[in-house]
Amino acid sequence: MQSEDLVVTQPNPMSGKTSKSIVSRPGSELTRTRPGAAVIIDRMIDDVTDIIRRRDAGQHVSGDHEVGGADYRSSDERGGASAHSLRGPKFRSREDVPEDDADAAKWYRRAAEQGDADAQYRLGEMYFHGTGVPEDEAEAAKWTRRAAEQGHASAQSNLGSMHHNGWGIPQDYAEAADWTRRAAEQGHAPAQSNLGAMYTNGEGVPQDYAEAAKWTRRAADQGYAAAQLNLGLLYENGKGVPSDYAKAAQWYRLAAEQGDAVAQLNLGFLYANGAGVPQDYAEAVIWYRRAADQGNADAQLHLGFGYDNGEGVIQDCVMAVKWYRRAAEQGQIPAQGQLGLKYFIGEGVPQDYARAYGWLNLAAARFPASEQSARDEAVEMRDEAASLLTPAALARAQRWAREWEPKTES
Repeated sequence: MQSEDLVVTQPNPMSGKTSKSIVSRPGSELTRTRPGAAVIIDRMIDDVTDIIRRRDAGQHVSGDHEVGGADYRSSDERGGASAHSLRGPKFRSREDVPEDDADAAKWYRRAAEQGDADAQYRLGEMYFHGTGVPEDEAEAAKWTRRAAEQGHASAQSNLGSMHHNGWGIPQDYAEAADWTRRAAEQGHAPAQSNLGAMYTNGEGVPQDYAEAAKWTRRAADQGYAAAQLNLGLLYENGKGVPSDYAKAAQWYRLAAEQGDAVAQLNLGFLYANGAGVPQDYAEAVIWYRRAADQGNADAQLHLGFGYDNGEGVIQDCVMAVKWYRRAAEQGQIPAQGQLGLKYFIGEGVPQDYARAYGWLNLAAARFPASEQSARDEAVEMRDEAASLLTPAALARAQRWAREWEPKTES
């Protein structure tokens, strides 16, 4: 889920002007990064042993209505599961616990079919990720809904995300907002963050920046990094709160210190421009590098720009090219232009008009209308490179540009 409203103004090294870079907000508790078997088994050790202990003690406790982010707490902390949730062998130790994801799915299914909300939620996640069962978004939505209807906050949040993205169920922003609100009102931080983003974008609710700020702050105050990033964006842009770069920097820093790459990029940008913090190119480079090392293409561009101009680091055109290339290969348009320029003039790399043409052609074709000046520069240089190539070399460069595909850094 992407925000089309919250943007960060960043310099375009090619044109010397500024361009707006859309920042994607993390919009879902669900991701396509599946938990490993060890994580599933560790969860089951907690769940199964606690159920057995409670059953042996004659206790009966209702299902989970947890508050917060992804629920990795033990059953004691969650309030336990129903005493009759799981039948079968009495698992007393790790050696007795199922050893693979398929066994984990089997035991969660048994509990889920008996109405245990936490098991239904877990089974929904397993279907979503294809962990121990075939990946099946419709089955994921079915089990997630059953848990959500019992008031399970994480399930409600996930069901909202499913409705928002059309994962296993029809896309429906109003339904997404409804389920997200139910989780948010229980204090569930990811849902609060998502509800704030929905108010920012007017998705399923009227656009209302004050409401956006209210819900985003609730999640940010719980330490949720995505919300801290978004609250920083709201302060930077003066949406629902007074424009305040110092507060933007404060919230970016909190998210950046948790490893959020976009927050690291934005904090670096504030240091580079002296907005809300003292101007400090060396500090900007520190934060750019942290984001760049995570594969953030915009940060890679800015780190390359720092090396190119000797801002915050010793000037080094070879290093500049390295970072331009990593960004360009991911499809970062200004980085493609910068890399083409380097090949054209032979700075940091051997001069190569064919490679210059290829990268400049990619940039020229993809610069948006708002970047007309940068596009014109790329076109002019591309055409000059073409004039220096033989027809055969030009044809090869054109074919390379047509067949080029972006590479995502893992």
